[in-house]
Amino acid sequence: MQNAPEWTAVKDMVSELTSMATVQCCTFEDPSETSPIEIRHQITVSRMTSSSSSHGVDFYFQCTVMVVAVVGAVGNGLVLYAMIASKQHMKHVLIFNQNVLDFVNCLFFVLVIPVKLSNIYLSGTGGYWMCLMLLSHAGSWAANTGSLVNLAAISIERYLKIVHHVWAKNKLRSWMIYLVIAFAWISGFVIAATVTIQTTAIENGMCFTGVFFLSDTARKVYEIWDFLSFYVIILLIFVFCYGRILMVIRRQAHVMAAHSGQGSNTVHDQSNKIQSSIIKTMIIVCILFAITWAPANIYMLLINFHVLTVDENALYTVVSFAYVYVCVNPFIYAIKFDPVKRVLLDLFPCKNKNMQAPENRNT
Repeated sequence: MQNAPEWTAVKDMVSELTSMATVQCCTFEDPSETSPIEIRHQITVSRMTSSSSSHGVDFYFQCTVMVVAVVGAVGNGLVLYAMIASKQHMKHVLIFNQNVLDFVNCLFFVLVIPVKLSNIYLSGTGGYWMCLMLLSHAGSWAANTGSLVNLAAISIERYLKIVHHVWAKNKLRSWMIYLVIAFAWISGFVIAATVTIQTTAIENGMCFTGVFFLSDTARKVYEIWDFLSFYVIILLIFVFCYGRILMVIRRQAHVMAAHSGQGSNTVHDQSNKIQSSIIKTMIIVCILFAITWAPANIYMLLINFHVLTVDENALYTVVSFAYVYVCVNPFIYAIKFDPVKRVLLDLFPCKNKNMQAPENRNT
C-alpha cells in the first residue's frame, strides 16, 4: 500500500486528467478509499476521452508553448551565429554560453510537444526511457537551471570587473570563467536528473513526472528550495550587482566631470551614455525576469501546497509566459555589441538596400 502523501499526488494528477476529459467520477475524498485498480481504470478512461478530443483547448495551449519555444530557439540561434561570425564568442564567453543554454532549453521543449500530442502509449523499457529522457522535460529543465546559474554568473562577473576592477584584473582568470560554465551545465543536469528519476513513473501507458515524491513534506521542501534558489536569490543577485555597478559609475562620473577641465563636456557625455546603458540593462533584466518567471514559480508553489489543483492549460500558459524571457534575453545582452548587431543586420537584405539607397542617390 502506498503512503497517503504519494496517493494524494496521484489523486491530484488523476483529477487533472479527468477534468480535461470531462469525466465526473474521479474526485477522491480519501486516498485510502481508492484502490490502484480504480486509479488505473480512471486514467484509462481519461486517456481515451482526451485522445478523442485531442484538438480541444489543451491542444492549442500546447501549440502556443511550442510556437514560443520555436521563436526562442530561432532567436538564440541567430545570436549564436552572429557572435561566432563576429568572433565575439571568445571575448564574451559567459554571454555566449547563456545563448547556448537558452537555445538547448527551447530546442528540447520544441521536441517534446509533438511527441506529447501524438499520444503514444508507453510500455516497457523503451517507454520508460522516453518518459524519463523526453516527456518529463528533463532536458529543457536542466538547460533552464543552468541558464539561471549562468545569468547570476554574468551579473557577478560584471560586478567584479566594475566595482572591484583592480582585484578582477589581478585575480580573475579565464579558467575561472570556464569553471563557472562547467558548473552551470553540470548543476543543471544533476538537479534535473536527481529529481526526475525519483519522481517519474509510467501509469497505464502515460508519463507522470514530478508526482512520486517520498512524502508531501519532501515535495514542499523541494519546491521552497527551488523557488528561493532559482527565483528569489537570482533576482537579489541582479539587484545587488547592477545596483552597485550603478553607484560606482555615478561616483566615477562626478569625479571625472570635476577634474576633466576643458574636456569636461565630452567626458560627462560619455559617462552619461555608459550610465544610461547600465541603467537600461539593469531595469530590463531585473523587471523582465521578475515579471515573466513570477507566474510559473507562484503557480507551482500554490500547487505543491494544495492551494490549487493542477490544470494543464494554466500550466502551459505560465510556462509560455516564462519562455518570453528566454526569447528576449539573448538580445538584451548580445545586441549591446556593435559587431553582433552588424552581422544580424546583414541577415536582412531589405534593410541594407534601404540604408544604401540614400547613398546611391547622393552619388
